Amino acid sequence: MYAGKSNLTTPDFIDENLLKNLQGKRVLIKYGGNAMVDKSSRDNVLNQIALLRQMEIDVVVVHGGGPFIQKMLDDAGVESKFVDGHRITDRQAMEVVEIALSGKVNGDLVKGLNKLNANAVGLSGKDGMMVKAVKRHHTFTKGGSDTSIDLEFVGDVKSINTDIVTSLLDQNYLPVISPVSVGEDGEDYNINADMFAGHFAGELNADAFIAVTNVDGLMVDINDPESRILEISPEKARTFFNTVIKGGMIPKVEACLIGLKKGVKAAHIVNGSTENAILRQLFTITKSGTTIQ
Repeated sequence: MYAGKSNLTTPDFIDENLLKNLQGKRVLIKYGGNAMVDKSSRDNVLNQIALLRQMEIDVVVVHGGGPFIQKMLDDAGVESKFVDGHRITDRQAMEVVEIALSGKVNGDLVKGLNKLNANAVGLSGKDGMMVKAVKRHHTFTKGGSDTSIDLEFVGDVKSINTDIVTSLLDQNYLPVISPVSVGEDGEDYNINADMFAGHFAGELNADAFIAVTNVDGLMVDINDPESRILEISPEKARTFFNTVIKGGMIPKVEACLIGLKKGVKAAHIVNGSTENAILRQLFTITKSGTTIQ
């Protein structure tokens, strides 16, 4: 039993054999960044998620929301502190982060998906202690020695219990998950949404993990669309860190590698602003982004 039919039309480019291979299977989509802020990109992504449900595929969405967090911190007059590019999240900032992610962003995504009859349900890592977090320390080299910085209420995934999510999937719901989680110390922690998604996809044994970003996959030359890497092995991808893979692409590829190591069948990086990029990546031979497998 899947979500009710929407007014969306299944694109005619869908390869029926590729579709059949995923029907009844699990797909985890990590969504955030600029593709979430721009309305046309957001509508594009949500429509594709609703279509996946309509095509009898179990979908889980994990979301970030950096731009929304920054705006709410600015509006609240909370200073953003960074060390070596990493945000330090104190207790006051953590309260704003939770309101932004588990409140505003999560609620808007659930509302948007349910307008498309996707049967979405909002969750965070805190629900039922679904995800246990551990405090994260950032270590970097300075003056020839390693230095560790306490990022305060920033966490990493320690463990995941997927029972709630699998139960919701079995009952025809689409879980939409914020990465805010609780540590064994009882404190709330914000976990990087890419890392959260990669771990969760692995624990779900997802057939596909899709990282939605603002470029058409991995590009040898970011200014040359023809340089897109269509498919790459995890081993080869690791050799590209800090050259082809740099900046904001690093956590997305790391999330893909985490998912693959934990059992995900294939990981994909697609452009959320490109029309039907998710569907073309999953259901056409030509693809729209990059596959890591």
